Amino acid sequence: MTYEPVPLHRLEVPAPNALPFAIGSFDTIGPLSRAGFPHRHVFHEVVYVTSGSGTHVVDAVPWPLSPPNLCAVAPGQVHHWRGVSGLNGWVVLFTDDFLLEHPEDRETLRGLRERPWLRPPRDEAVRLSALLREMDREYRARGEGFASVLQSYLHVLLVRASRLSGGGPPAAAAGPEGGRVSKAARDFGRLLEEPEAGRLSVRECAARLGVSAGHLNETVRRATGRTPGQLLRRARVLEAKRLLTGTGMTVGQVARQAGFSDPAYFCRFFRRETGVTPGAFRSGAREGGGTGADGGTERGGTERGGTGTNHHDR
Repeated sequence: MTYEPVPLHRLEVPAPNALPFAIGSFDTIGPLSRAGFPHRHVFHEVVYVTSGSGTHVVDAVPWPLSPPNLCAVAPGQVHHWRGVSGLNGWVVLFTDDFLLEHPEDRETLRGLRERPWLRPPRDEAVRLSALLREMDREYRARGEGFASVLQSYLHVLLVRASRLSGGGPPAAAAGPEGGRVSKAARDFGRLLEEPEAGRLSVRECAARLGVSAGHLNETVRRATGRTPGQLLRRARVLEAKRLLTGTGMTVGQVARQAGFSDPAYFCRFFRRETGVTPGAFRSGAREGGGTGADGGTERGGTERGGTGTNHHDR
């Protein structure tokens, strides 16, 4: 059986002094920064749109451009740009390795994933543009200690983005009562970001994380207000949506890729969770969807590996 997986892009940065980080404009990052086909990354992407028209589609949800707009795309999310023109702004690309100086930024990014399309007010838009210009200058100059400076600038950018999204601690960083989240709950949150997460059972997740299923249930419920089983079902539905809108797979192929041996059961499951059939969801997404961007030098390919050049792995 031949599948058409969603293209998977890796971050490529130029030597010497290569960092798991890149910043530039839509023009300097490369053509994949305006990619009009659904794809995903193994890295984080923060996009700040200062002008342009069209739509940015993230995990099958269309977000019309109304600049200025700030968007964070997480590893594994499927996105593309649709019908864009005059697209200008900044693209920031980085991996988890670049967050070592500020590990709390991982939780901030997880919170931003729930609110991916922000519109800063005029004063904050001016400050964000100034911050990104300074980040770009530091990145190009590569002076002594520039990596540490860039990590600090990135931390400031993410904190300001979190404030725009509503402030307060991200959902994965604090529970419903405001208490700190356990390591098991944080690790489970990271596990959910993997494309195959929805195919796992609660027991399999607990085994991967080195805890009991009971402990995982308790800590995740306390942190999120939901059970691991509910979150795994949501992850399974999300991956199915990504495959339905980002590939040419048949519904039966999507079912098998999502871990269902019976396509009919997959259709019932999908309709129960979303209220629509897989076919209706795909048709609706195509009628109202959009197309997506990448930055850095991205190297492209598929989930099975890729080749190419550009700040994304094309």
